Amino acid sequence: MKNLRKNFFGQYNAAFTLIEILLVISLVALLAGIVIFAVNPAKQLADGRNAQRKTDVNTILNAIYQYALDNNGSFPASLSTNESCASIDSNSICKSSASSCTNLTDLSVLTTAEKYLISIPNDPSNNGDNYTGYYAHRNNNGRVEVCAPAAEQGATISVAR
Repeated sequence: MKNLRKNFFGQYNAAFTLIEILLVISLVALLAGIVIFAVNPAKQLADGRNAQRKTDVNTILNAIYQYALDNNGSFPASLSTNESCASIDSNSICKSSASSCTNLTDLSVLTTAEKYLISIPNDPSNNGDNYTGYYAHRNNNGRVEVCAPAAEQGATISVAR
């Protein structure tokens, strides 16, 4: 409700009471809280990182196959034959800028002269020194599989060809 108050010049002005102002502020805060809860920023960020992982995994796999096409069907020599996409020792892909690729899958042939890739993509949540957070291997059937084991929200991100 508006109150009429007399100002310094003798004129009457309409004004809101303190209770009305506090009520409007609390309603706006409540609505903002509901919207933030509905949007769920943590889930949105995790979905964004998973989308990046899907893109990176496909990029790596495409580069490996392009390399094989250009080299008479031969895959990069460091690509191991293994059934698991979760063995950090042998299947983890080495970073382009790694100081050492010992016990890692070295795909630097893909980045030589930036022919297939400018650099090996890195998992968005990876903090490893020498590895990207992505794994690659050839299974017993000769198919190449690249995966992102750090996928969030229970997602499985893996492609094989």
